[in-house]
Amino acid sequence: MTTLKPGDKAPDFSIPNQDGNTVSLSDFKGKKLVLFFYPKASTPGCTAEACSLRDNVERFRESGYEILGASADSPKRQTNFKNKYELPYDLLADEDHTLLNAYKVWGPKKFMGKEYDGIHRTTFVIDKEGVIQEVITKVKTKEHADQIL
Repeated sequence: MTTLKPGDKAPDFSIPNQDGNTVSLSDFKGKKLVLFFYPKASTPGCTAEACSLRDNVERFRESGYEILGASADSPKRQTNFKNKYELPYDLLADEDHTLLNAYKVWGPKKFMGKEYDGIHRTTFVIDKEGVIQEVITKVKTKEHADQIL
């Protein structure tokens, strides 16, 4: 689980998006950012979460927010996820876990009695100055937009 908390400077990053273009935290200077980490593209919970944000994208934009999703999926898998569900924001492909480790969302998990390393579903709300305003670790996938706004 992440040790980052509100008031911390958001770790900088430069990670490829679904198209292979580099996206950096500095691209969002002067804008508010919702950065959500999800375990795997096109799985039921991740799809519900991504679509909750998609369905409320106008509310986010009216409040001055940009949205970025991130997982360890390949750019191709991110492209398929983005296109299939018509997601109006970039998905970061962090295959080498640089971003996941910087935000401390990669680590031991348990599921059905098995332990493994994976992504802890976590959302960071970052202000215009790059400071974390909120960390959501108990994500309700179907109502995630309402948890943020």
